[in-house]
Amino acid sequence: MAGRGKHRRPGTNPLTRGLMAAGTGGAALTLPLLGATHASAAEPQSAPAAQSVQRAAQPAKSLAYTVVKGDSLARIAATYDVSGGWKQLYKDNRAAVGDNPKLIHPGLKLTVKTTKADAAKKTATKSSAPAKPAAKPAGGVAKATQASAKTYANNLDGWIRESLDIMAQKGIPGSYDGIHRNIMRESSGNPQAINNWDSNAAAGTPSKGLLQVIDPTFAAYHVAGTPFDPYDPVANITAACNYAADRYGSIDNVNGPY
Repeated sequence: MAGRGKHRRPGTNPLTRGLMAAGTGGAALTLPLLGATHASAAEPQSAPAAQSVQRAAQPAKSLAYTVVKGDSLARIAATYDVSGGWKQLYKDNRAAVGDNPKLIHPGLKLTVKTTKADAAKKTATKSSAPAKPAAKPAGGVAKATQASAKTYANNLDGWIRESLDIMAQKGIPGSYDGIHRNIMRESSGNPQAINNWDSNAAAGTPSKGLLQVIDPTFAAYHVAGTPFDPYDPVANITAACNYAADRYGSIDNVNGPY
Protein backbone atom coordinates (compact mmCIF):
# COMPACT_ATOMS: atom_id res chain seq x y z
CA MET A 1 0.00 0.00 0.00
CA ALA A 2 2.58 2.55 -1.01
CA GLY A 3 1.39 6.14 -1.02
CA ARG A 4 -1.58 7.88 0.56
CA GLY A 5 -4.44 6.74 2.74
CA LYS A 6 -3.60 3.34 4.13
CA HIS A 7 -0.47 4.39 5.91
CA ARG A 8 -2.25 6.80 8.22
CA ARG A 9 -2.69 5.24 11.61
CA PRO A 10 -6.43 4.40 11.65
CA GLY A 11 -8.74 6.06 14.15
CA THR A 12 -10.68 4.11 16.69
CA ASN A 13 -13.99 3.96 14.84
CA PRO A 14 -16.50 1.26 15.92
CA LEU A 15 -15.41 -1.10 13.16
CA THR A 16 -11.77 -0.81 14.18
CA ARG A 17 -12.48 -1.26 17.89
CA GLY A 18 -14.59 -4.30 17.19
CA LEU A 19 -11.94 -5.87 15.06
CA MET A 20 -9.15 -5.23 17.51
CA ALA A 21 -11.19 -6.77 20.33
CA ALA A 22 -11.89 -9.86 18.23
CA GLY A 23 -8.24 -10.47 17.32
CA THR A 24 -6.48 -13.69 18.04
CA GLY A 25 -3.96 -12.02 20.36
CA GLY A 26 -0.90 -13.46 18.58
CA ALA A 27 2.29 -11.53 18.06
CA ALA A 28 3.45 -10.22 14.68
CA LEU A 29 5.50 -12.63 12.59
CA THR A 30 4.09 -15.66 14.42
CA LEU A 31 1.55 -17.95 12.92
CA PRO A 32 -1.27 -18.94 15.28
CA LEU A 33 -4.46 -20.81 14.30
CA LEU A 34 -6.06 -19.85 11.03
CA GLY A 35 -9.62 -19.85 9.84
CA ALA A 36 -8.04 -21.64 7.05
CA THR A 37 -4.64 -21.47 8.54
CA HIS A 38 -0.96 -21.45 8.38
CA ALA A 39 1.37 -21.95 11.21
CA SER A 40 4.96 -21.53 12.31
CA ALA A 41 7.48 -24.32 11.92
CA ALA A 42 9.31 -23.44 15.14
CA GLU A 43 11.45 -26.32 16.27
CA PRO A 44 10.15 -28.28 19.27
CA GLN A 45 12.36 -29.10 22.25
CA SER A 46 14.70 -32.00 21.72
CA ALA A 47 13.58 -35.33 23.20
CA PRO A 48 15.74 -36.96 25.88
CA ALA A 49 18.63 -39.03 24.60
CA ALA A 50 17.10 -42.28 25.86
CA GLN A 51 13.92 -41.68 23.86
CA SER A 52 15.95 -40.86 20.75
CA VAL A 53 17.87 -44.16 21.03
CA GLN A 54 14.64 -46.10 21.48
CA ARG A 55 13.01 -44.34 18.52
CA ALA A 56 16.00 -44.93 16.27
CA ALA A 57 15.89 -48.64 17.07
CA GLN A 58 12.33 -48.96 15.76
CA PRO A 59 11.55 -49.24 12.04
CA ALA A 60 10.07 -46.06 10.58
CA LYS A 61 6.77 -46.19 8.71
CA SER A 62 5.82 -43.76 5.98
CA LEU A 63 2.31 -42.39 6.29
CA ALA A 64 0.29 -40.11 4.05
CA TYR A 65 -0.83 -37.17 6.17
CA THR A 66 -3.29 -34.42 5.20
CA VAL A 67 -2.68 -31.04 6.85
CA VAL A 68 -5.64 -29.75 8.84
CA LYS A 69 -6.52 -26.45 10.49
CA GLY A 70 -4.02 -25.43 13.18
CA ASP A 71 -1.21 -27.71 12.01
CA SER A 72 2.48 -26.82 11.87
CA LEU A 73 5.45 -28.92 10.81
CA ALA A 74 6.69 -28.84 14.40
CA ARG A 75 3.37 -30.10 15.77
CA ILE A 76 3.12 -32.89 13.20
CA ALA A 77 6.73 -33.96 13.78
CA ALA A 78 6.22 -34.04 17.56
CA THR A 79 2.92 -35.96 17.30
CA TYR A 80 4.42 -38.72 15.14
CA ASP A 81 7.94 -38.78 16.64
CA VAL A 82 9.60 -37.90 13.36
CA SER A 83 13.32 -38.57 13.66
CA GLY A 84 15.05 -35.26 13.02
CA GLY A 85 11.98 -33.23 14.01
CA TRP A 86 10.28 -30.63 11.82
CA LYS A 87 13.47 -29.99 9.84
CA GLN A 88 13.55 -33.59 8.60
CA LEU A 89 9.81 -33.48 7.94
CA TYR A 90 10.31 -30.33 5.88
CA LYS A 91 13.25 -31.90 4.02
CA ASP A 92 11.13 -34.96 3.16
CA ASN A 93 8.28 -32.78 1.87
CA ARG A 94 10.00 -29.69 0.49
CA ALA A 95 8.66 -30.30 -3.02
CA ALA A 96 5.10 -30.14 -1.65
CA VAL A 97 5.60 -27.39 0.94
CA GLY A 98 7.76 -25.04 -1.12
CA ASP A 99 10.54 -22.71 0.00
CA ASN A 100 8.83 -21.46 3.17
CA PRO A 101 8.16 -24.12 5.84
CA LYS A 102 5.74 -21.74 7.58
CA LEU A 103 3.31 -21.83 4.67
CA ILE A 104 1.41 -25.07 5.10
CA HIS A 105 -2.31 -25.07 4.44
CA PRO A 106 -5.25 -27.39 5.09
CA GLY A 107 -5.43 -30.07 2.41
CA LEU A 108 -1.67 -30.22 1.79
CA LYS A 109 -0.47 -33.84 1.49
CA LEU A 110 2.68 -34.78 3.44
CA THR A 111 4.71 -37.95 3.81
CA VAL A 112 5.41 -38.56 7.51
CA LYS A 113 8.00 -41.09 8.64
CA THR A 114 6.97 -42.27 12.10
CA THR A 115 7.87 -45.03 14.58
CA LYS A 116 4.54 -44.86 16.43
CA ALA A 117 2.50 -48.05 16.15
CA ASP A 118 -0.85 -46.24 16.39
CA ALA A 119 0.07 -43.43 14.01
CA ALA A 120 -1.95 -44.83 11.11
CA LYS A 121 -5.13 -44.80 13.21
CA LYS A 122 -4.49 -41.24 14.40
CA THR A 123 -3.79 -40.03 10.88
CA ALA A 124 -6.96 -41.58 9.50
CA THR A 125 -9.05 -40.11 12.32
CA LYS A 126 -7.62 -36.60 12.05
CA SER A 127 -7.52 -36.16 8.30
CA SER A 128 -10.90 -37.76 7.55
CA ALA A 129 -12.98 -35.78 10.04
CA PRO A 130 -16.31 -34.78 8.43
CA ALA A 131 -16.51 -31.18 7.27
CA LYS A 132 -19.11 -28.87 8.74
CA PRO A 133 -21.90 -27.82 6.36
CA ALA A 134 -21.56 -24.45 4.69
CA ALA A 135 -23.52 -21.56 6.15
CA LYS A 136 -26.87 -20.77 4.54
CA PRO A 137 -27.37 -17.38 2.91
CA ALA A 138 -29.37 -14.82 4.92
CA GLY A 139 -31.60 -12.43 3.00
CA GLY A 140 -29.73 -10.67 0.20
CA VAL A 141 -26.25 -11.35 1.64
CA ALA A 142 -23.95 -13.47 -0.46
CA LYS A 143 -23.57 -17.08 0.72
CA ALA A 144 -20.65 -17.48 3.12
CA THR A 145 -18.79 -20.75 2.62
CA GLN A 146 -17.02 -21.91 5.77
CA ALA A 147 -13.29 -21.67 5.10
CA SER A 148 -12.57 -24.40 7.67
CA ALA A 149 -14.71 -26.87 5.70
CA LYS A 150 -12.79 -26.43 2.45
CA THR A 151 -9.27 -26.90 1.23
CA TYR A 152 -7.37 -24.37 -0.85
CA ALA A 153 -4.35 -24.50 -3.13
CA ASN A 154 -1.14 -23.17 -1.62
CA ASN A 155 -0.79 -20.45 -4.24
CA LEU A 156 -2.16 -17.01 -5.07
CA ASP A 157 -5.44 -18.37 -6.41
CA GLY A 158 -6.01 -20.43 -3.26
CA TRP A 159 -5.11 -17.55 -0.91
CA ILE A 160 -7.56 -15.21 -2.64
CA ARG A 161 -10.37 -17.77 -2.59
CA GLU A 162 -9.77 -18.56 1.08
CA SER A 163 -9.83 -14.86 1.92
CA LEU A 164 -13.04 -14.34 -0.04
CA ASP A 165 -14.77 -17.08 1.98
CA ILE A 166 -13.66 -15.48 5.25
CA MET A 167 -14.70 -12.04 3.98
CA ALA A 168 -18.15 -13.37 3.09
CA GLN A 169 -18.56 -14.68 6.63
CA LYS A 170 -17.51 -11.31 8.08
CA GLY A 171 -19.53 -9.17 5.67
CA ILE A 172 -16.45 -7.61 4.04
CA PRO A 173 -17.03 -6.67 0.36
CA GLY A 174 -14.63 -7.46 -2.47
CA SER A 175 -14.25 -9.56 -5.59
CA TYR A 176 -11.62 -11.94 -6.90
CA ASP A 177 -10.71 -9.56 -9.73
CA GLY A 178 -10.44 -6.55 -7.42
CA ILE A 179 -8.14 -8.40 -5.02
CA HIS A 180 -6.00 -9.94 -7.77
CA ARG A 181 -5.57 -6.63 -9.60
CA ASN A 182 -4.35 -4.85 -6.48
CA ILE A 183 -2.06 -7.70 -5.41
CA MET A 184 -0.29 -7.72 -8.77
CA ARG A 185 0.27 -3.97 -8.55
CA GLU A 186 1.42 -3.98 -4.93
CA SER A 187 3.58 -7.14 -4.66
CA SER A 188 3.42 -9.09 -7.94
CA GLY A 189 2.01 -11.97 -5.90
CA ASN A 190 4.92 -12.32 -3.46
CA PRO A 191 3.63 -12.82 0.14
CA GLN A 192 7.10 -11.98 1.53
CA ALA A 193 7.34 -8.63 -0.29
CA ILE A 194 8.45 -5.65 1.80
CA ASN A 195 8.97 -2.01 0.83
CA ASN A 196 12.17 -0.73 2.47
CA TRP A 197 12.53 2.52 0.57
CA ASP A 198 9.39 4.72 0.78
CA SER A 199 8.27 7.20 3.44
CA ASN A 200 6.59 4.48 5.49
CA ALA A 201 9.82 2.51 5.65
CA ALA A 202 11.67 5.68 6.65
CA ALA A 203 9.17 6.11 9.49
CA GLY A 204 9.83 2.56 10.68
CA THR A 205 6.63 0.97 9.38
CA PRO A 206 7.44 -0.63 6.00
CA SER A 207 4.61 -2.00 3.87
CA LYS A 208 4.47 -5.81 3.92
CA GLY A 209 2.91 -8.77 2.17
CA LEU A 210 0.67 -9.32 -0.81
CA LEU A 211 -1.27 -6.07 -0.42
CA GLN A 212 1.56 -4.10 1.23
CA VAL A 213 0.00 -3.36 4.62
CA ILE A 214 1.89 -1.44 7.31
CA ASP A 215 1.86 -2.92 10.83
CA PRO A 216 -0.49 -0.33 12.44
CA THR A 217 -3.07 -0.82 9.68
CA PHE A 218 -2.77 -4.60 9.90
CA ALA A 219 -3.23 -4.52 13.68
CA ALA A 220 -6.31 -2.27 13.44
CA TYR A 221 -8.03 -4.19 10.62
CA HIS A 222 -6.86 -7.73 11.36
CA VAL A 223 -9.76 -10.18 11.00
CA ALA A 224 -10.35 -12.75 13.73
CA GLY A 225 -9.74 -16.31 12.55
CA THR A 226 -6.63 -15.43 10.53
CA PRO A 227 -3.03 -15.42 11.83
CA PHE A 228 -1.76 -12.21 13.38
CA ASP A 229 1.04 -12.08 10.83
CA PRO A 230 1.19 -9.46 8.05
CA TYR A 231 3.23 -11.86 5.91
CA ASP A 232 0.56 -14.56 6.09
CA PRO A 233 -1.10 -14.30 2.66
CA VAL A 234 -4.69 -14.92 3.79
CA ALA A 235 -4.40 -12.66 6.85
CA ASN A 236 -2.79 -9.92 4.74
CA ILE A 237 -5.46 -10.01 2.03
CA THR A 238 -8.34 -10.11 4.51
CA ALA A 239 -7.02 -7.25 6.66
CA ALA A 240 -6.27 -5.11 3.59
CA CYS A 241 -9.78 -5.69 2.20
CA ASN A 242 -11.25 -4.84 5.60
CA TYR A 243 -9.28 -1.57 5.59
CA ALA A 244 -10.27 -0.81 1.98
CA ALA A 245 -13.94 -1.44 2.80
CA ASP A 246 -13.76 1.02 5.71
CA ARG A 247 -11.98 3.74 3.73
CA TYR A 248 -13.08 3.24 0.11
CA GLY A 249 -16.18 1.06 0.31
CA SER A 250 -14.44 -1.98 -1.21
CA ILE A 251 -11.09 -3.20 -2.46
CA ASP A 252 -12.79 -3.14 -5.87
CA ASN A 253 -12.74 0.68 -5.69
CA VAL A 254 -8.97 0.76 -5.26
CA ASN A 255 -7.07 1.30 -8.52
CA GLY A 256 -3.82 2.81 -7.28
CA PRO A 257 -1.84 3.62 -4.11
CA TYR A 258 -4.25 3.54 -1.19
